[in-house]
Amino acid sequence: MKRPLQALLLLLSGLGLLHATLLTDLYLRYVKEGMRPVLIASGAVLLVLAAAEAWSCWNPKPEPDDTHSNDDGHGHSTPPHVAWLLFLPALSLLVYAPPAIGAYTASREAPKAVAVKEQDDFEPLPETSPLPMTLTDFSTRVQQDREQAIKGREIEMTGYVTPEQQGGNGWYLTRTIFSCCAADAQFVKVRVHGTPPPPADTWVTLTGTWHPTGTLGTNSATAALDAHTLKKVPRPTNGYKDALPLAGS
Repeated sequence: MKRPLQALLLLLSGLGLLHATLLTDLYLRYVKEGMRPVLIASGAVLLVLAAAEAWSCWNPKPEPDDTHSNDDGHGHSTPPHVAWLLFLPALSLLVYAPPAIGAYTASREAPKAVAVKEQDDFEPLPETSPLPMTLTDFSTRVQQDREQAIKGREIEMTGYVTPEQQGGNGWYLTRTIFSCCAADAQFVKVRVHGTPPPPADTWVTLTGTWHPTGTLGTNSATAALDAHTLKKVPRPTNGYKDALPLAGS
């Protein structure tokens, strides 16, 4: 790879990072929101390196006359040809970003709640009806709250649609959670009964009551809901956290 192309690669990578963090929210498909400052700084550094590389190309320094600088004669001062492959991810950030992690990946994960600390005591639930809850809080209450506070309560949750795998006709309300980045994504899913599934990856807000399966407040209980209402909603700006339904959604 020639040095001008190295400068171009650094430029594209830097512009891609800044485009994904400053002009759009594409970076949220890959990392947590808190990583934004680091990505902005990285993009700026890449632009500085691109400028330095371009300057050195236009103003080359005289090379010493040293016939022994490369003992094997293979010229190791240039990067390997495989570096061309780096153009693809650099361009993708500017032209076409990979889709967000969603139902395709989640459908291949067993339905389980994100690991949480065992709780013995729970705060009383507000009297609001329907009661907004995250999928994790709902799952935790179902399997750990021995007071069975959610029994008969109208619950409201937001997530995206994940069909059952292997031809099943059921579906799950799902949220994807990043601990750091897409590589450590976890999925929390609640089985939905009483309504046919919308298309996969559709974001919805639904209300309903716990679907009696197992003993509520114990590990035998299933995180499942009998749906009463369902409404399609836009994908949240940051879909990689288990958040409460937005007001008015």
